Amino acid sequence: MNAPAAPHEIVADLGRRIAAGQLVPFLGPEVLTLTPQPWPVPTGARELSQRLCKRVAVPGRIRANMWHTAQYIETFRHRVTLDKLMLEIFKPVPEPSLLHRWLAGRTQLPLIIDTWYDGTMAQALNESRSDWALFQGTSKARRTGDAPWFRSYAPDGTELDNDVAAQAATILYKPHGAAQPAGDVLASDADYVEVLTDIDIQTPIPETVKLRRADMGFVFLGCRFYDQILRTFARCLTKHSKGPRYAIMPMDELTPNEKKFMELQNITPISMSLAQAAEVLVATAPVL
Repeated sequence: MNAPAAPHEIVADLGRRIAAGQLVPFLGPEVLTLTPQPWPVPTGARELSQRLCKRVAVPGRIRANMWHTAQYIETFRHRVTLDKLMLEIFKPVPEPSLLHRWLAGRTQLPLIIDTWYDGTMAQALNESRSDWALFQGTSKARRTGDAPWFRSYAPDGTELDNDVAAQAATILYKPHGAAQPAGDVLASDADYVEVLTDIDIQTPIPETVKLRRADMGFVFLGCRFYDQILRTFARCLTKHSKGPRYAIMPMDELTPNEKKFMELQNITPISMSLAQAAEVLVATAPVL
């Protein structure tokens, strides 16, 4: 009987499958920790909430919840204040890590999903390629009339027609919005009310993302699922995909809710630190 594959062998195989365009990398904010400290932007929702609370006095009972904190600022200090703070916090673009640059160089990779607000993955793509486009979610504050749930942009930040952007070789999809190029982000509870109402029926997701993920699986990198919003987005963005699904994270750090979610969503856990996994992934093919 063959012994089960070691974690590093599994991750190496995932790297080859990502490079072949078979698996979608699903990036969370912790991928920013793969470069030397200090990181110029927050690397998680709780840290972002702390940053916001340093700028605006927020009741103690909600300071650990980024979405509640953002809603308080929007309600009592106006949406303009929230947008300004988010743009200031995420104005610095962290230096891309070797993992960012490795992903950017996978020319057969049709889709990258990045769930944080920073511009690091876009910068890595711009360093090596021009055949990509950005799709990003738009906030409730920016959606007026018949405005769509999302907008698309060229590598230089010029807004594109969505059908034109869909022709790009690689799509970078940022469902929660992005600080660059337009500073349009989903952050407050109000932003998410409409999205969460419709995301289960897939309306807020660009058609090209649905088409590209259909025959692919997913690898969660630098993600956590400790909040219902994070779990809902992960579930709905991977919905109707072929699979399989993997998550690389130290299992002893997960909450019971996270473990239950991964079991229900058929996500295979690979217990390895993100830094170790990144080294293995990058070693599967040269960084261009």
